[in-house]
Amino acid sequence: MRKELLTALMLGASVFAIPAMAADLRIGLQEDPDVLDPDQSRTFVGRIVYASLCDKLVDITPGLEIIPQLATGWNWSADGLTLTMDLREGASFHDGTPFDAEAVKANIDRSQNMPESRRKSEVKSIAGVTVTGPYQVQFTLKSPDATLLAQFADRAGMMLSPTATAAAGADFGNMPICSGPFKFVERIQQDRIVLEKFAGYWNADAIHFDKVTFLPIPDTTVRLANLRSGDIDMLERLAATDAGIVKGDGSLQYAEAVSLGYQGITVNIANSAMGDNPFGNDAKIRHAFSLSLDRDVINQVVFEGAFAAGNQPFPPTSPWYDKDHPIEARDVAKAKALLKEAGYDTLDVEVQVANNPVQTQMMQVVQAMAAEAGFNVKLKSMEFASLLADQSAGNYQGSQVGWSGRVDPDGNIHQFMTCGGGINDSKYCKPEVDALLDAARTSTDNAVRKAKYDAARDILSVDMPIIYLYHPTWIWALSGKLDGFDAYPDGMIRLENVKFN
Repeated sequence: MRKELLTALMLGASVFAIPAMAADLRIGLQEDPDVLDPDQSRTFVGRIVYASLCDKLVDITPGLEIIPQLATGWNWSADGLTLTMDLREGASFHDGTPFDAEAVKANIDRSQNMPESRRKSEVKSIAGVTVTGPYQVQFTLKSPDATLLAQFADRAGMMLSPTATAAAGADFGNMPICSGPFKFVERIQQDRIVLEKFAGYWNADAIHFDKVTFLPIPDTTVRLANLRSGDIDMLERLAATDAGIVKGDGSLQYAEAVSLGYQGITVNIANSAMGDNPFGNDAKIRHAFSLSLDRDVINQVVFEGAFAAGNQPFPPTSPWYDKDHPIEARDVAKAKALLKEAGYDTLDVEVQVANNPVQTQMMQVVQAMAAEAGFNVKLKSMEFASLLADQSAGNYQGSQVGWSGRVDPDGNIHQFMTCGGGINDSKYCKPEVDALLDAARTSTDNAVRKAKYDAARDILSVDMPIIYLYHPTWIWALSGKLDGFDAYPDGMIRLENVKFN
């Protein structure tokens, strides 16, 4: 009897000694991110990783209201030339470096002055940063900048450990150290990015996972199969054609939000010698290509009508859309005539495209439509990070790529269309456009800003450095075991208050 009691007690003790099962979240991404350095990176999926890794000065609500994150409050001077921010006390970076005003100053300096930085155009209005207290910082501007808070809600506002950036320089992305809810553990290219919960996070009570693993799975069918089998817990960018499958599966959840961004074809205008070709040199040819396409048919055939046809950086539902330049109806005869005026009956054009089924199918539809107008489109399928690298280097003629969109309209156009824009991979440059887009930044009157964007559109609709195609809807699919997920129009996955039920 005593032996049986002792055995029972030992078994009971062993049960209590077993640690609680770790809450590990696995998220399927459509692509593998590029470098994990907010000052250098440009991929949408990289921003999804940053949402867990790197806090920003401010964030947004699902309704696009700007709210505090590492900055707890702010105010503008009457002339719009000074922004004063109060900073969160008690926050720190993953390496133990304190987050304070000096850290903010160092981050802005890096964004503005590091040779490899892609954030320069986003913070170019800042003339100086003054530390006015341990947790207060003042930004002095060269001219009023209505976009600055929105820039701080994205990569320009992501705070990196000054200790780590000083030590690593341009190699920071190999071991990124930020101040978000999760810290970096490892990355295996094309396989996984692993983060673990940061115990010192200022809002740790809202974080319910011990580890988050991001898994690049370009094939949408495979990504969904992984979710249905339980190998991942969530995926971003569910194919619109699979929406019915998810909605009909009682073990899964479906979520969507209308995007702020666009998809299109970026044309190499003057980015290295490869821009010296008819497609890059002659706007008339680009107009012909655009006229060969039926954007509504693309939406119906590829996306089952779930997205919106587009021809501008802003969707037709946006208050910033220029109604004086509506989407042109497909006109093959006119497209052929324009191509003929440019001196060609037929023309070869190479367009690179990400190697996922959805983008490939979409470009195959474009390829077939353009062929009817005389364009022989060769598709070059590439892994997405490699595609972006070639695009930046000018090693392309056309590149099918998109932009996830920003809260402020400036974020969808300025850095792509100005001569020194940080993501102007066309190397399109027209001083009149620069003047209009720069002026749109300086006014807080939306009517004035709208007039500037419309005037720029008058020029850009002719020059077409980007041939816009459509505006996506972000669609997520996730396990029914998850609670608390909110869909945001910026497409990010925010894990505060998300947990397994």
